Amino acid sequence: MQTETFSYNDEQFADLQMLRYRVDGFERLALRQKELIYYLSEAALSGRDILWDQNGKYNLRIRKTLETIYTDYPGDRDSKDFRAFTVYLKRVWFSNGIHHHYGCDKFQPEFSETFFREAVQQVPAEKLPLEKGQTPQTLCDLLVPILFDPDVMPKRVNQADGADLIQTSACNYYGTDVTQAEAEAFYSKMKEAGDPHHPVMYGMNSRLVKTGGRLEEKTWKSGGLYGAAIDRIVYWLEKATEVAENEKQAAVIRKLVEFYRTGDLKTFDEYTILWVQETEAQTDFTNGFTETYGDPLGLKASWEGYANFKDLEATARTEKLSANAQWFEDHSPVDPRFKKADCKGVSAKVIKAAILGGDLYPASAIGINLPNSNWVRAAYGSKSVTIGNLTDAYNKAAHGNGFQKEFVIDTETQQLLDRYQDLCDDLHTDLHECLGHGSGRLLPGVDPDALKAYGATVEEARADLFGLYYLADPKLVELGLTPDAEAYKAQYYGYMMNGLLTQTVRIEPGKDIEEAHMRNRALIARWTYEHGAAEQVVELVRKDGKTYVRINRYDRLRELFGELLREIQRIKSEGDYAAARELVERYGVKVDPALHREILTRYRALHLSPYKGFINPAYTPVYDKDKKITDVRVEYGEAYDAQMLRYSRDYATLPYTNE
Repeated sequence: MQTETFSYNDEQFADLQMLRYRVDGFERLALRQKELIYYLSEAALSGRDILWDQNGKYNLRIRKTLETIYTDYPGDRDSKDFRAFTVYLKRVWFSNGIHHHYGCDKFQPEFSETFFREAVQQVPAEKLPLEKGQTPQTLCDLLVPILFDPDVMPKRVNQADGADLIQTSACNYYGTDVTQAEAEAFYSKMKEAGDPHHPVMYGMNSRLVKTGGRLEEKTWKSGGLYGAAIDRIVYWLEKATEVAENEKQAAVIRKLVEFYRTGDLKTFDEYTILWVQETEAQTDFTNGFTETYGDPLGLKASWEGYANFKDLEATARTEKLSANAQWFEDHSPVDPRFKKADCKGVSAKVIKAAILGGDLYPASAIGINLPNSNWVRAAYGSKSVTIGNLTDAYNKAAHGNGFQKEFVIDTETQQLLDRYQDLCDDLHTDLHECLGHGSGRLLPGVDPDALKAYGATVEEARADLFGLYYLADPKLVELGLTPDAEAYKAQYYGYMMNGLLTQTVRIEPGKDIEEAHMRNRALIARWTYEHGAAEQVVELVRKDGKTYVRINRYDRLRELFGELLREIQRIKSEGDYAAARELVERYGVKVDPALHREILTRYRALHLSPYKGFINPAYTPVYDKDKKITDVRVEYGEAYDAQMLRYSRDYATLPYTNE
C-alpha cells in the first residue's frame, strides 16, 4: 500500500539491487485514464514470454523448472546449495533468461549439478515442463549442459570482431544452422528489392530459419510465431481502444492491433506515424518489437511494453528543448551536409512510468526516443521521453552511498556534483533522447544498417555527444534549463569518470566491453582523453595510491566533444563501416587490466550493486455490482520473488518450445 514508509531500496543480491518507483499523481487521473493505464499495463505484461524466448530457446523450460524447484523443493532450504540456487534464480528472473542482462555472459551456477538433478527428481513431475515421453531424468540431461557447461551457449549476444556473430550468440532470432553471411545476404537482397525512399525495417519481427536448406522468416504475429502471446496482447489493446483519451489515440491502438494480426512491416510504419502524431493525450504507451540491441546484427527487435502518463510540471523542461530543435540543429558542429533543414515533429515530455514490461523490466531505460525508422523520423518526427519517476528512484537510492567520496578527486568537485549532477543528468538524458537521436540525416542512398554490428554504439555515441556538447552552451542558461554557466561541469566530470574508470565495475576481469551503451561511453571518454593529452585537458592522476580523473580545461573538453560529434555524424551519414569499426574497436572495447583490478577493489569495498532494476507496482480494478470498473488501485508492497512467480503464473502465454 502507499504509505509514509515507502522505501525506494529493496533487496540486494549478486551484482543487483532492486528498487521501487512511485507513480504519484495516478490517483488524480480521471477514471477513464486509470482504466486505460490498467488495460495498457496488462498488454505490457502479456508479452513477457516473448522476450524470454527471444533471449534463448531454452529459457521458458529453464524458468519453469527453476520456479518449480523454488516453490516445491522438499529438502533443506537453508543449505548452501539451495541458497546459491535462490540467488541464481533471481538473477535469471532479472535478466529474462540465463545470460546477464547487460554483459550477455551466461551465469555460472554456484550450486552443484548433483543438487539440481536431485531437486528435479524430488519436485512434482506434473509441475515440470515435460514434453511427451520426457521424464525428469531426460529433462535434466537436456538442461544440465546448458546450465553448467561454460562452453555451451556462453554468450547471448557476441560482438567479438571477426567471429560469426550469429553462430556464436545464444539469442533466439536465427535458426541454429543460419550463418551471419547468409543472414546479411538475405536481408541485403530484400533491401535491394524494396522501396529505397520508405524502407521498412527488414527482419524486425521474425526469426530467420532454414527449411529444406532454404532461408525463410517465421513472422511474429497472430496465427504465427508467438501468436498465443500476441493474441493476449491484442485482447487488452482492444479494451484500451474503448477508453482511449481521443480518437487519434484510438486510431494508434487499432493500427497496432492490425500490425500484430498481419505482421506487415508497412503497417508497422503506419502505426509509428500515427503514434508520433498523437501528442495531446496525457497517457501514452509503447508495445511491440522495438529495440535491436539483443540481435548481434542489429536487425531483429526484442519485445517490450510500458504504460505511462505525462508529468505536466516537469514536461515544461523538455518542451523548451523541442520548441528550439531547429536552433540546436542549425548550431551543431557537424558538417552542414548532414544537418536537417527542417526538424519536423520533435516532441518531448517527462513521464511517469506506470508499468514496465518485456525488455524494459526489471532493468529499464530512463529515456526513450522513438520511432527507430530513419525515414519516418525525417518525415514525421519523433517522440522523446525522460522517465522522471525512475530517475528519481535512482537518485534517491544513490544519495549517501559513498560512491562519490571514493571516486571523485576532491571535495570541491564533490560539491560541484552535489549541486548540479541530478539536474544535469536529467538534462543530458533530455538532450540525448529529444534532440540527439533526432538530429542529423543520412545522405541519399545510405543504408540505415550500413554500420552493421557497430551501428548501435555509433548511434548512442552520436546522441550522447550531442547532449554533452550542448550542456555547456549559453543557450541552456538563456532557456532557464541550467542555473548558471558552471552547472555543465558536473556532467562532464561524471561522464569522464564513468567512461574512463567506474563503468568497468560492470565488467568481469579479463573481459572486453561488449554492451553498446558502455562501448559508447568508453569511446567518447577515451577518444577525448587521448586527443586532449598534449594539452592535459583531462588527466588520470594518482592520489594516495588511487587513480582519479582530473579535468583541467572544461572549455577545451567541450570543443573535443564537438570534434568527435562531427566525425561520428559523418560516419553515420555516409555509412562508413570501416571508420565505425576502427573507432569502436580502438576506443570502445578493451579494458586496462591493472586499472580495472584497482577500480573493482575500491568498488567492492563499498558493498554496492552496479546494476539496478525495478519491482513494478500492482494495479487492481475495483468493480461495482454490474461489473463496471469504478476505480483502479495502485499498490507497492509486492516482494520481488512474489511478483516474478505471479507473472509466470498469470502471463504464461507460450509453449515451452517455440520452434
